[in-house]
Amino acid sequence: MPNSTHPKWTRSSSLICVAALCGSAALAGPLDEPHLDIVPRTAAEAARIADVTAPATTFDVAAPFEEMSAGAATVRVRPNADAFSLPSGNVAFEDELTFKVGNGLFRKLWVSSPSSTLASDGLGPLFNARSCQRCHIKDGRGHPPEGPEDNAVSMFLRVSIPGTEADAIAEIEDYIASLPEPTYGTQLQDFSLPGIPAEYRLAITYEEVAVLMSDGETASLRHPTYTATDLGYGPLHPRAMLSPRVAPQMIGLGLLEAIPAADILAGADPEDADGDGLSGRANIVWSVEFGQPMLGRFGHKAGNPTIREQSASAFVGDIGISNPLFPAASGECTDLQADCMAAPHGDGDDRGFEIDAEGLDLVTFYSRNLAVPKRRDVDDPEVLRGKEVFYTTGCTACHTPSFVTHRLRNQPEQSFQLIWPYTDMLLHDMGEGLADHRPEARATGYEWRTPPLWGIGLTQQVSGHTYFLHDGRARSLLEAVLWHGGEAQVARDNVVNMPKADRAALIRFLESL
Repeated sequence: MPNSTHPKWTRSSSLICVAALCGSAALAGPLDEPHLDIVPRTAAEAARIADVTAPATTFDVAAPFEEMSAGAATVRVRPNADAFSLPSGNVAFEDELTFKVGNGLFRKLWVSSPSSTLASDGLGPLFNARSCQRCHIKDGRGHPPEGPEDNAVSMFLRVSIPGTEADAIAEIEDYIASLPEPTYGTQLQDFSLPGIPAEYRLAITYEEVAVLMSDGETASLRHPTYTATDLGYGPLHPRAMLSPRVAPQMIGLGLLEAIPAADILAGADPEDADGDGLSGRANIVWSVEFGQPMLGRFGHKAGNPTIREQSASAFVGDIGISNPLFPAASGECTDLQADCMAAPHGDGDDRGFEIDAEGLDLVTFYSRNLAVPKRRDVDDPEVLRGKEVFYTTGCTACHTPSFVTHRLRNQPEQSFQLIWPYTDMLLHDMGEGLADHRPEARATGYEWRTPPLWGIGLTQQVSGHTYFLHDGRARSLLEAVLWHGGEAQVARDNVVNMPKADRAALIRFLESL
């Protein structure tokens, strides 16, 4: 069993086999995509794809179609907070109603049981928010509490304790076993129904750390300390591992789901065979829906394989809503929370669950088709210079600029699109500064999935803030870059030492995405 507290260990050669797509029968699972109805690529298509996704070598003009971040699914940029809330640009007219109904369920405020509003009851008994939209504000990213009077509605703490080798999933090599915290489950809820204690209150303190850069420029990073206070059910387990999470933006998820697993795995280099200091790894997770190992794609550590499973786990964990994949009517309540377990719930009517399969599918369709806005200023000279800095600094080693999605029979919006998400969808060791010391499937406590960068320049417009990284500690894009460590330490140091004008151009490029 790997040591989950150490950032590196010797990994088996069979994982290199997967990365090289050598067809190992023992690890065929990560290449299996049962949620997609795929038309196999022809050799001619593969050659065309290799050509259009080849890394840029000149930076005097934008690449063809570069402004269309999501291919034909791209939409125009709205000049307000609705910029992330449009359906895919290529969605069929008859499917717009499906999108809008899914949006209604995404925005729905759930209420406690019993209630006269039978289609909306079942909230909690413990919860982090009453709707999906309350965390994913305007379909954008959440934020940490802004002062003592603000709540943590779009942020929470995941929690677990170390498991043993007997708790590991045998079908997943290098799986790091962990177990729910015995009293509090897998995440801490700071809201509850009347008469039932909430689990905790999130407290954050920050220490400012100055960073000196070239040309006399300075920055200040805020180093957070997280505390679970006002615990409602007694102390945490002495080996409890806490991980802060801010709700990520929702755009482009269907396109990320449609990137061929083979293309993602082809970028993995778990043993750093090429000696570049980067060892991107795939997170392989157990799919509850399909009962098999699958490539993790969603969540800060790529802990969920599909949009549907991600949505289902959020319903039960964040809102306490039972569903076909996670049927517990009591949501995140544990056996040691007797009043919580005994509270009324809302799955006793014709739905069978508090949100049934049809409702879950509608939310999945909505989440799959939240559109990526068109890029801005792609031909601006400073943006082009910033793009060159982004490439030459080494950022594209993890933030892969482009992919072409699968050709899909039943998802025309995501089918065979040239997209520019700027992510490799892999796990990377980001160093001690960003470590949460809590593993998730194969992800260590030092590893995070490379987040997509499309839309990042519209964060202020959509979400009303500029807080970045998994816990919102960075107050600007520059601070986010300066927090990079581990495999990204060299690239980060390059940014610190480059001329101030190049740093400004780099940020200008990121703001154009």
